[in-house]
Amino acid sequence: MKSVGNKLLNKEIQEYINANLKTDLHALLLKKSPFPEVSMQEIVQQIKGKQVAQKKFPFLLNDGIIFPPQLNLEQSSSEKTARYKSEILHGKKFIDLTSGFGIDAYYLSQNFEDITLVEQNTELLETVQHNWTVLGRKAAFVNQKLEDFLQYNKEIFDVIYLDPARRDTHKNKVFLLEDLSPDILEIQEKLLAFSDKVVIKLSPLIDLTYLVSVLPDVFRIDIIAVKNDVKEVVVFLSKDKSGEVFCNCINLESGEPDFNFKFNKEKNALSAYSEPEKFIYIPNHSVLKAGIFNLISERFALKKLHPNTHLYTSHDKVEGFPGRMLEMEVIEAKQVKKKSQYNIISKNHPLTPEQIRKKYSLKDGGENYLIFTQSVKGKIILKSV
Repeated sequence: MKSVGNKLLNKEIQEYINANLKTDLHALLLKKSPFPEVSMQEIVQQIKGKQVAQKKFPFLLNDGIIFPPQLNLEQSSSEKTARYKSEILHGKKFIDLTSGFGIDAYYLSQNFEDITLVEQNTELLETVQHNWTVLGRKAAFVNQKLEDFLQYNKEIFDVIYLDPARRDTHKNKVFLLEDLSPDILEIQEKLLAFSDKVVIKLSPLIDLTYLVSVLPDVFRIDIIAVKNDVKEVVVFLSKDKSGEVFCNCINLESGEPDFNFKFNKEKNALSAYSEPEKFIYIPNHSVLKAGIFNLISERFALKKLHPNTHLYTSHDKVEGFPGRMLEMEVIEAKQVKKKSQYNIISKNHPLTPEQIRKKYSLKDGGENYLIFTQSVKGKIILKSV
């Protein structure tokens, strides 16, 4: 590691960092460092790293861990999503071609004997190597560009993993693989020459139909949400692919079941429609990202309220739905009590939740729900019973 990394491990500097975890960082940056060997910017970087780690990857809250600049922290996967991916990958030889801060690699490699991390940023790789030593994990650390590594590589791996970065020079409204570095479209054949399984982490903004059209070897797609916030789309490639693409919608830390389906099933699925019945079902965001609006209706024998309203209804309770189920009734606008407290949902309705709160003088939160939406007969308001 660079000398500054070693100096940051000084006991007094570490105590100072830990004592200032709740200090305003902007105010701290205006102060002079109490330690001549390290700058206040370097100290604040470590404080910020620990703050991020508390929520995103708490396993790194060990003594002796060094944190990289904020951009590297932001680009890293969370411990939660990395842990999920580690449960479905195993083998003997694993390689992460874009290791970054190494969060995914740390978890994904747990079921492998031989681990290689490739990273072109020298300082970042040195930081990861130091941290893995602290954590008692072994790997081969390769300081090289991915393209150079692939050009000279002779090894075969059980699993290749990579997390391409978005190029800042591209301003496309649509998220495309050619906007990434490396360009997966250019290297997919080379990757599959070195492994029977290639796993690629992508942005939640990626279009699934587009993915299937440009990646002929994709056999599985996982849409991973954490507490209903979609974090990643993970694509699995194999040169031995056979059959239809398998998709899995996951909502971690929700208690909801996964929802899996074959990719082409949606185009042949049909929805029935109905005015609201006793129960209303709201799919989680991983399901909505998948765009399987008719398949959900068909699979659970639920009726949709409207072709463009992705809310479902039934008279009898249906268990195992991947989302929320609420018992609700239709009310008139005049029945909305002003200054009452509600969780407000707006689906296929001209007003946003904020506009609804302002119009009806409502408070946010609580246990009750109001849904402003449309059925096939027009705009309606639903209130939890």
